[in-house]
Amino acid sequence: MFQKSYKILSTEKLNNTTFSFVISCPELAEESWCGRFVNVLCGEKTLRRPISISEIDKQNGTITIVFEVRGDGTKWMSERKAGDELDILGPLGNGFFPDKTKRGIFIGGGIGCPPMLGAAKEYGSDAEVILGFRSQENAILTDKFKSVAKRVEITTNDGTLGAKGFVTDVLKNMVQNGENAVVYACGPTPMLKSVAALCKEKNIKCYVSLEQRMACGIGACLCCAQKTRDKDGEHMKHVCKNGPVFDSEEVVF
Repeated sequence: MFQKSYKILSTEKLNNTTFSFVISCPELAEESWCGRFVNVLCGEKTLRRPISISEIDKQNGTITIVFEVRGDGTKWMSERKAGDELDILGPLGNGFFPDKTKRGIFIGGGIGCPPMLGAAKEYGSDAEVILGFRSQENAILTDKFKSVAKRVEITTNDGTLGAKGFVTDVLKNMVQNGENAVVYACGPTPMLKSVAALCKEKNIKCYVSLEQRMACGIGACLCCAQKTRDKDGEHMKHVCKNGPVFDSEEVVF
Protein backbone atom coordinates (compact mmCIF):
# COMPACT_ATOMS: atom_id res chain seq x y z
CA MET A 1 0.00 0.00 0.00
CA PHE A 2 1.27 3.45 -0.94
CA GLN A 3 0.19 6.99 -0.13
CA LYS A 4 1.57 9.85 -2.21
CA SER A 5 0.73 12.32 -4.95
CA TYR A 6 0.52 10.85 -8.45
CA LYS A 7 0.27 12.70 -11.76
CA ILE A 8 -2.81 12.54 -13.97
CA LEU A 9 -1.66 11.72 -17.51
CA SER A 10 -5.01 12.12 -19.27
CA THR A 11 -8.68 12.75 -18.56
CA GLU A 12 -11.81 11.83 -20.51
CA LYS A 13 -15.45 12.72 -19.97
CA LEU A 14 -17.47 9.56 -20.64
CA ASN A 15 -20.91 11.12 -20.19
CA ASN A 16 -22.44 14.08 -18.37
CA THR A 17 -21.43 12.82 -14.92
CA THR A 18 -18.72 10.20 -15.44
CA PHE A 19 -14.99 10.74 -15.92
CA SER A 20 -11.96 8.56 -16.64
CA PHE A 21 -8.41 9.38 -15.49
CA VAL A 22 -5.17 7.64 -16.45
CA ILE A 23 -2.70 8.06 -13.59
CA SER A 24 1.05 7.48 -13.52
CA CYS A 25 1.82 5.40 -10.42
CA PRO A 26 4.34 2.63 -11.19
CA GLU A 27 4.63 1.09 -7.72
CA LEU A 28 0.89 1.23 -7.12
CA ALA A 29 0.15 -0.31 -10.52
CA GLU A 30 2.60 -3.13 -9.81
CA GLU A 31 0.70 -4.06 -6.63
CA SER A 32 -2.77 -3.77 -8.19
CA TRP A 33 -5.10 -6.39 -9.61
CA CYS A 34 -8.65 -6.30 -10.92
CA GLY A 35 -11.32 -5.46 -8.36
CA ARG A 36 -9.10 -3.50 -5.97
CA PHE A 37 -9.59 0.23 -5.34
CA VAL A 38 -7.84 3.43 -4.31
CA ASN A 39 -8.81 6.17 -1.85
CA VAL A 40 -8.46 9.67 -3.28
CA LEU A 41 -8.12 12.86 -1.24
CA CYS A 42 -10.45 15.46 -2.75
CA GLY A 43 -9.19 18.97 -2.07
CA GLU A 44 -10.07 20.16 1.42
CA LYS A 45 -12.42 17.26 2.14
CA THR A 46 -11.47 15.26 5.23
CA LEU A 47 -12.58 11.85 4.01
CA ARG A 48 -11.06 10.25 0.93
CA ARG A 49 -13.28 8.92 -1.85
CA PRO A 50 -13.00 5.21 -2.76
CA ILE A 51 -12.65 4.69 -6.51
CA SER A 52 -12.40 1.29 -8.20
CA ILE A 53 -9.44 0.56 -10.43
CA SER A 54 -10.75 0.00 -13.94
CA GLU A 55 -7.59 -0.88 -15.88
CA ILE A 56 -3.99 -1.65 -14.95
CA ASP A 57 -0.96 -1.25 -17.20
CA LYS A 58 2.00 -2.61 -15.26
CA GLN A 59 4.38 -2.17 -18.20
CA ASN A 60 3.74 1.57 -18.42
CA GLY A 61 3.12 1.99 -14.69
CA THR A 62 -0.42 3.35 -14.92
CA ILE A 63 -3.90 2.69 -13.63
CA THR A 64 -7.19 3.98 -14.99
CA ILE A 65 -9.93 5.05 -12.60
CA VAL A 66 -13.50 5.86 -13.59
CA PHE A 67 -15.80 7.78 -11.28
CA GLU A 68 -19.20 9.41 -11.23
CA VAL A 69 -19.85 12.87 -9.80
CA ARG A 70 -22.06 12.33 -6.76
CA GLY A 71 -21.08 15.17 -4.45
CA ASP A 72 -18.60 17.94 -3.76
CA GLY A 73 -15.61 15.59 -3.50
CA THR A 74 -16.08 13.89 -6.86
CA LYS A 75 -17.06 17.24 -8.42
CA TRP A 76 -13.66 18.55 -7.31
CA MET A 77 -12.02 15.49 -8.87
CA SER A 78 -13.86 16.03 -12.16
CA GLU A 79 -12.31 19.49 -12.44
CA ARG A 80 -8.72 18.17 -12.37
CA LYS A 81 -6.72 18.30 -15.60
CA ALA A 82 -3.87 16.32 -17.15
CA GLY A 83 -0.68 17.28 -15.33
CA ASP A 84 -2.43 17.80 -11.99
CA GLU A 85 -1.65 15.47 -9.11
CA LEU A 86 -3.96 13.46 -6.87
CA ASP A 87 -3.15 12.32 -3.34
CA ILE A 88 -3.90 8.60 -3.54
CA LEU A 89 -3.87 5.80 -0.96
CA GLY A 90 -3.78 2.30 -2.37
CA PRO A 91 -4.15 -0.22 -3.75
CA LEU A 92 -6.74 -1.37 -1.21
CA GLY A 93 -9.05 -4.32 -0.67
CA ASN A 94 -9.29 -7.78 -2.14
CA GLY A 95 -10.23 -8.08 -5.78
CA PHE A 96 -11.29 -10.68 -8.32
CA PHE A 97 -9.26 -13.74 -9.28
CA PRO A 98 -10.91 -14.89 -12.53
CA ASP A 99 -10.81 -18.67 -12.97
CA LYS A 100 -9.71 -19.20 -16.56
CA THR A 101 -10.54 -22.92 -16.42
CA LYS A 102 -14.26 -22.13 -16.23
CA ARG A 103 -16.63 -20.10 -18.37
CA GLY A 104 -16.36 -16.50 -17.17
CA ILE A 105 -19.36 -14.17 -17.17
CA PHE A 106 -18.75 -10.58 -16.08
CA ILE A 107 -21.66 -8.37 -15.07
CA GLY A 108 -21.54 -4.63 -14.46
CA GLY A 109 -24.29 -2.25 -13.51
CA GLY A 110 -23.85 1.51 -13.91
CA ILE A 111 -20.70 2.77 -12.22
CA GLY A 112 -20.04 -0.87 -11.28
CA CYS A 113 -18.97 -1.49 -14.89
CA PRO A 114 -15.41 -0.04 -14.72
CA PRO A 115 -13.87 -2.67 -12.41
CA MET A 116 -15.43 -5.41 -14.53
CA LEU A 117 -13.47 -4.16 -17.55
CA GLY A 118 -10.21 -4.98 -15.79
CA ALA A 119 -11.58 -8.34 -14.66
CA ALA A 120 -12.70 -9.26 -18.18
CA LYS A 121 -9.30 -8.26 -19.57
CA GLU A 122 -7.58 -10.42 -16.96
CA TYR A 123 -9.76 -13.39 -17.92
CA GLY A 124 -9.02 -13.03 -21.62
CA SER A 125 -10.74 -12.93 -24.99
CA ASP A 126 -13.27 -15.64 -24.09
CA ALA A 127 -14.89 -13.37 -21.50
CA GLU A 128 -18.64 -12.87 -21.77
CA VAL A 129 -20.08 -9.62 -20.49
CA ILE A 130 -23.47 -8.25 -19.48
CA LEU A 131 -23.77 -4.51 -18.87
CA GLY A 132 -26.78 -2.77 -17.37
CA PHE A 133 -27.60 0.95 -17.43
CA ARG A 134 -30.59 3.16 -16.70
CA SER A 135 -30.62 4.48 -20.26
CA GLN A 136 -28.38 5.05 -23.28
CA GLU A 137 -27.19 8.40 -21.95
CA ASN A 138 -25.77 6.65 -18.87
CA ALA A 139 -23.87 3.98 -20.81
CA ILE A 140 -20.07 3.89 -20.44
CA LEU A 141 -17.14 1.82 -21.73
CA THR A 142 -19.24 -0.30 -24.09
CA ASP A 143 -16.71 -0.10 -26.93
CA LYS A 144 -13.86 -1.04 -24.60
CA PHE A 145 -15.74 -4.10 -23.40
CA LYS A 146 -16.43 -5.10 -27.00
CA SER A 147 -12.71 -4.87 -27.74
CA VAL A 148 -11.74 -7.35 -25.00
CA ALA A 149 -14.66 -9.80 -24.77
CA LYS A 150 -16.11 -12.27 -27.26
CA ARG A 151 -19.68 -11.44 -26.26
CA VAL A 152 -21.18 -8.26 -24.82
CA GLU A 153 -24.87 -7.97 -23.98
CA ILE A 154 -26.30 -4.59 -22.97
CA THR A 155 -29.53 -3.86 -21.13
CA THR A 156 -31.19 -0.57 -20.23
CA ASN A 157 -34.17 0.06 -17.99
CA ASP A 158 -35.92 2.06 -20.71
CA GLY A 159 -34.79 0.08 -23.77
CA THR A 160 -32.89 2.98 -25.36
CA LEU A 161 -29.77 0.80 -25.77
CA GLY A 162 -29.65 -2.96 -26.11
CA ALA A 163 -32.45 -5.02 -24.60
CA LYS A 164 -35.06 -3.46 -22.34
CA GLY A 165 -34.84 -4.96 -18.87
CA PHE A 166 -32.22 -6.04 -16.38
CA VAL A 167 -28.95 -7.96 -16.45
CA THR A 168 -30.62 -10.98 -14.83
CA ASP A 169 -33.03 -11.22 -17.78
CA VAL A 170 -30.01 -11.93 -19.98
CA LEU A 171 -28.10 -14.04 -17.46
CA LYS A 172 -30.90 -16.54 -16.88
CA ASN A 173 -30.86 -17.41 -20.59
CA MET A 174 -27.06 -17.56 -20.83
CA VAL A 175 -26.35 -20.27 -18.27
CA GLN A 176 -27.57 -23.78 -17.58
CA ASN A 177 -28.17 -25.30 -14.16
CA GLY A 178 -24.92 -26.52 -12.63
CA GLU A 179 -22.84 -25.31 -15.57
CA ASN A 180 -19.06 -25.11 -15.18
CA ALA A 181 -19.13 -21.32 -15.05
CA VAL A 182 -18.36 -18.46 -12.68
CA VAL A 183 -20.19 -15.15 -12.53
CA TYR A 184 -18.39 -11.98 -11.42
CA ALA A 185 -20.50 -8.89 -10.72
CA CYS A 186 -20.31 -5.30 -9.52
CA GLY A 187 -23.11 -2.77 -9.32
CA PRO A 188 -25.99 -1.53 -7.17
CA THR A 189 -26.97 -3.75 -4.25
CA PRO A 190 -30.41 -4.68 -5.66
CA MET A 191 -28.72 -5.90 -8.86
CA LEU A 192 -26.13 -7.91 -6.94
CA LYS A 193 -28.83 -9.45 -4.77
CA SER A 194 -30.76 -10.56 -7.86
CA VAL A 195 -27.65 -11.91 -9.60
CA ALA A 196 -26.62 -13.82 -6.47
CA ALA A 197 -30.10 -15.32 -6.08
CA LEU A 198 -30.19 -16.45 -9.71
CA CYS A 199 -26.74 -18.02 -9.46
CA LYS A 200 -27.74 -19.87 -6.31
CA GLU A 201 -30.88 -21.13 -8.05
CA LYS A 202 -28.80 -22.39 -10.98
CA ASN A 203 -26.00 -23.76 -8.75
CA ILE A 204 -23.34 -21.52 -10.29
CA LYS A 205 -20.47 -19.90 -8.40
CA CYS A 206 -20.76 -16.13 -8.07
CA TYR A 207 -18.50 -13.39 -6.73
CA VAL A 208 -19.80 -9.89 -6.06
CA SER A 209 -18.00 -6.59 -5.51
CA LEU A 210 -20.03 -4.59 -3.01
CA GLU A 211 -20.65 -0.86 -3.26
CA GLN A 212 -20.59 0.67 0.22
CA ARG A 213 -19.88 4.03 1.74
CA MET A 214 -16.33 4.00 3.11
CA ALA A 215 -14.25 6.25 5.33
CA CYS A 216 -10.76 4.98 6.20
CA GLY A 217 -10.44 2.29 3.51
CA ILE A 218 -8.26 0.06 5.71
CA GLY A 219 -10.71 -1.51 8.18
CA ALA A 220 -10.02 0.82 11.10
CA CYS A 221 -13.53 2.28 11.28
CA LEU A 222 -16.97 0.68 11.04
CA CYS A 223 -18.37 2.76 8.20
CA CYS A 224 -18.49 -0.07 5.65
CA ALA A 225 -19.51 -2.96 7.92
CA GLN A 226 -21.39 -5.69 6.04
CA LYS A 227 -23.28 -8.66 7.49
CA THR A 228 -21.94 -11.98 6.20
CA ARG A 229 -22.54 -15.64 6.97
CA ASP A 230 -20.53 -18.85 7.16
CA LYS A 231 -20.94 -22.31 8.70
CA ASP A 232 -20.55 -20.80 12.18
CA GLY A 233 -23.28 -18.20 11.75
CA GLU A 234 -23.49 -14.52 10.89
CA HIS A 235 -20.61 -12.06 11.26
CA MET A 236 -19.80 -8.46 10.40
CA LYS A 237 -16.96 -7.83 7.96
CA HIS A 238 -15.41 -4.70 6.47
CA VAL A 239 -16.06 -4.18 2.77
CA CYS A 240 -12.84 -2.15 2.43
CA LYS A 241 -10.55 -4.72 4.07
CA ASN A 242 -12.25 -8.12 3.71
CA GLY A 243 -13.78 -7.16 0.36
CA PRO A 244 -14.96 -5.45 -1.68
CA VAL A 245 -15.17 -8.82 -3.45
CA PHE A 246 -17.01 -11.62 -1.64
CA ASP A 247 -18.37 -15.03 -2.50
CA SER A 248 -22.04 -14.15 -3.01
CA GLU A 249 -23.16 -16.90 -0.64
CA GLU A 250 -21.29 -15.15 2.18
CA VAL A 251 -23.25 -11.92 1.83
CA VAL A 252 -26.43 -11.27 3.78
CA PHE A 253 -28.18 -8.82 1.46
